[in-house]
Amino acid sequence: MQKTFIIVTSIANQDHPILNKLAEEALEHKVPFVVIGDQSSPETFHIQGCDFYSVERQESLHFDLVGKLPLRHYARKNLGYLIAISEGAETIIETDDDNIPLPGFWEKRSRQVEASFLSDKDWVNAYRYFTEKNVWPRGFPLERIQDQLPESEGLSLVDCPLQQGLVDRNPDVDAIFRLVMPLPLSFDKSSPIALGDGSFCPFNSQNTTWFKEAFPLLYLPSFCSFRMTDIWRSFVAQRIAWTCGWSVLFHQSTMWQERNDHRLMKDFQDEIPGYENNLQIGESLKSLNLKSGMENIPRNMMLSYQKLIDLGVVDRKEMALLESWLKDVQSVLK
Repeated sequence: MQKTFIIVTSIANQDHPILNKLAEEALEHKVPFVVIGDQSSPETFHIQGCDFYSVERQESLHFDLVGKLPLRHYARKNLGYLIAISEGAETIIETDDDNIPLPGFWEKRSRQVEASFLSDKDWVNAYRYFTEKNVWPRGFPLERIQDQLPESEGLSLVDCPLQQGLVDRNPDVDAIFRLVMPLPLSFDKSSPIALGDGSFCPFNSQNTTWFKEAFPLLYLPSFCSFRMTDIWRSFVAQRIAWTCGWSVLFHQSTMWQERNDHRLMKDFQDEIPGYENNLQIGESLKSLNLKSGMENIPRNMMLSYQKLIDLGVVDRKEMALLESWLKDVQSVLK
């Protein structure tokens, strides 16, 4: 896993067992492990095998985005991505401080994957290809939960620079599922599926692999619902992936989650903008006139986020941060 970085944002202290396990295993596999702190992080923090960035250390970075990102926000993870890119990352794996690696997590990843391929299927509940249970990922439009699962077009060798690994026991489901359905839940060890042009499924930031060509699409928006920042990023990333001939891969679980404390009704409130708008966001992004080719990713990102602003789900202040992100990525991406 040469030139692979693991990025986490956390406010936990240095005794946190999962951060320590991630650091121990990252050190064993010679994978740089970057943790981005926030305003409420402890004043002292040291774990062997973990490169911790306090807010003070973040402020010393020479990125245009520094000083513009809001404090107490998950989107500070953007600085972790920039650090990895500036240090020559070819692959970035992002996760959270309540996710524990299974042995498969450390296996070598490849952009070219043999997978069941689905294109032009509209909304596809990827979780259902790995279980017979009625489960859906956070961000999946509620209006489409009862849809029939489309059949794949057979196995193909697919180019997938964006890859979502599933998570066992406490997968990334929405607050409605958590309030009314039983957990824990573990997924079957099924073959991966790849969603191509015209097929949408939300993916998160819990066990997600990004290859170098897709690094600009890592950007997490700050001025939107906290529970939707990685989900709406995934919609933008998928829409732009189509213009590059890329697919999004969903593969079997390589982590399990011991979930941090959450107030489910607070999660529910934060997810309401998604429940109300996810279907429309997908359709609106799908209708955009985007240009093909990797060279047009920055332009396509600006158009996509402007559409989210026009829909009223992202504040117009987002554009200044996005412009800084694109400037920073261009300056460090080699």
